[in-house]
Amino acid sequence: MKDRPIITSVEITEFTVPLPDLGKDLTGFNLAYSPGETTLTRRFALQIHTDLGITGEFFDGVGESFSQIALVAPYLPGKDALQREPIYNDLKRALRKSDRTALGPIDIALWDIAGQFYNAPIYELLGGVNRPLPCYASTYHGDRNGGLDSPAAYADFAVHCRDMGYPAFKIHTWGDPIIEEEIATVAAVRAAVSDAMDLMSDPACEYNTFADTVKVGRALDDADYFWYEDPFKDGGVSAHAHRKLRELIRTPLLQGEHVRGLEQHVDLILAEATDFVRVDAYLDGGLTGAMKIAHAAEGMGLDVEIHGPGPAHRHLMTAIRNTNYYELGLVHPKATAHYGYAYQDYTEDLDAIDQNGCVFAPTGPGIGVRLDWDYIRSRDPVTQVFEA
Repeated sequence: MKDRPIITSVEITEFTVPLPDLGKDLTGFNLAYSPGETTLTRRFALQIHTDLGITGEFFDGVGESFSQIALVAPYLPGKDALQREPIYNDLKRALRKSDRTALGPIDIALWDIAGQFYNAPIYELLGGVNRPLPCYASTYHGDRNGGLDSPAAYADFAVHCRDMGYPAFKIHTWGDPIIEEEIATVAAVRAAVSDAMDLMSDPACEYNTFADTVKVGRALDDADYFWYEDPFKDGGVSAHAHRKLRELIRTPLLQGEHVRGLEQHVDLILAEATDFVRVDAYLDGGLTGAMKIAHAAEGMGLDVEIHGPGPAHRHLMTAIRNTNYYELGLVHPKATAHYGYAYQDYTEDLDAIDQNGCVFAPTGPGIGVRLDWDYIRSRDPVTQVFEA
């Protein structure tokens, strides 16, 4: 029998990434096109080292999750890296007074170790067979700077994405929404692409009132949109509000991005607060947690839609039946994407799709792509190391 990989240390590296032609919109939070401006942001990389020389990696996530990792990292050295389920459950309990987002990066890095140990891509360990993943182009938020600055600009970009091969397109509009403009954008994009694309709308919790939310929802009904995602300023968590919205509009809702983990997603489903179920391995307990949510939704006859790009999400989508589209983004007609820069030979840019509008999971062992440590170490890194 092979020796099993025992965790020897955990490293967290924080580094600076420049995002050219991107700034913050009027909310101060959303990234939006801003020509000539460069936004500096801090990103994170996780390494879990083992005594067999196998290292599991994870990149990105949110700062809050990495601060939580620092709290629980001393638990990991000495543990069998293949025992993901016990580690998941121990950390889930340990982090019960937080949102538990540390689970995601740790679990994904452990799956990376397992794939390298068994010399197989993660999707194979999850039971999947590599297949094309149809993509939707997921836009940056609207700007007032000559990019996505009008209904016509969104419509033109949707046509461009359709002509590239994308089968679907999702709108993130403005952080300072004018409801008439939101409705005009919904209609303009549908008119521009006709029935050639599935269309989605994600206001990202920007709408101030129930009335505004219903108005846009009815415009989505008229334009035959595929889903309506997180419209309320409740933060995407009110089961009652979203159930009421479902009673008044026909467009399916997609909720779950802002609740965490298996139980809260199941509660949302049972409350009849959503039609599609949002899942995110980075935020919902890693691949272990995301698979639990996917199977729970499957048992209730619902599809899960995976939030955001990344190689772990390509593996996840490859391994489950009840899902429709891969979110490629964020994309823009004039600003580049800001995801794949820290990987070697991997991209999430607008042109990452093939001629059929699809991407594929990496086929190498584990996560299948490695981080570019020369790049990371050139970006003002700060590293924490946790050993036994």
